[in-house]
Amino acid sequence: MAEAAPLPADDLVLPFEIKPLGVRGRLVRLGPAVDDILHRHSYPAPVSALLAEAVALAAILGAMLKFDGKFILQTKTDGPVDMIVADYVAPGKVRGYARFDAARVAALKTPSQASLLGTGYLAMTVDQGPDMERYQGIVPLDGADLTAAAHSYFEKSEQIPTRLRMAAGPLIQRGNKGEAWRAGAIKVQHLPREGGSSPLPSHSGDAPEGADVAPQENDDWVKARLLLDTVEAHELLDPQLSAEQLLYRLYHEDGVTAYPATHLERYCSCSQDSITRMLARFPAEDRADMVTDGEIAVTCEFCSTTYKVKPGDLAP
Repeated sequence: MAEAAPLPADDLVLPFEIKPLGVRGRLVRLGPAVDDILHRHSYPAPVSALLAEAVALAAILGAMLKFDGKFILQTKTDGPVDMIVADYVAPGKVRGYARFDAARVAALKTPSQASLLGTGYLAMTVDQGPDMERYQGIVPLDGADLTAAAHSYFEKSEQIPTRLRMAAGPLIQRGNKGEAWRAGAIKVQHLPREGGSSPLPSHSGDAPEGADVAPQENDDWVKARLLLDTVEAHELLDPQLSAEQLLYRLYHEDGVTAYPATHLERYCSCSQDSITRMLARFPAEDRADMVTDGEIAVTCEFCSTTYKVKPGDLAP
């Protein structure tokens, strides 16, 4: 039997399972795909890091889709980065965009995710296509980063014990080639087997009123999440450390099983035809105001591609 081809180091979602602990998870490694997304815009470094983590989060959550569809992660806040959009289209296509106020970002002495985002909300939408109803979960962003918001979502919406670690940053390339951005994320969840109940911390409610009763967590879950908490940012970003090596470092004692990975690539849904159809829906007087030097120029917010359309090519 031929040996399976080794996994690429970058741009993948790798599902895995630690069977003795009743834990399943996913590991995302992003290299050229996220670097391409970021270098299509002139983002300050803190904004690039924030958007890169958002793309990694969209990929790790979107890869849970068991059908062809789209997972959309979007923030709307009053912070210097007032909007982020990151999409995952099954199977394995990602894109992202951040809208920011350059002066407000530059004014931050220590630009943490919380200070960049400010107050608002994070919406996560599952779009199953035109014939299916959309599902959306919303969690507040009020002094929290993306990781904390995701934890809140799983706790309140899915009620599944979940632990997530994310990182993003640039690596200096050899040969005077500048910086290459990378991002990584790893998530574990304690999922009951054979129809068992959710292992969320709980107690019977029989304690006397006012008693301080600490909720009990499943020992296997405690072990799994504590091990995950040892993951450092450089381990998620190091192109020399493979996904399998990282999983082995974490969970070799209990045995970790990796499943086939999904390759990730940057995509964009814009095209000359889609821009032309979009402009054709505008009233003629609005289109007339858009004309400069005899044509209408439209730039895609996601990929920064500029499309030019002549007014005569649009239906009256």
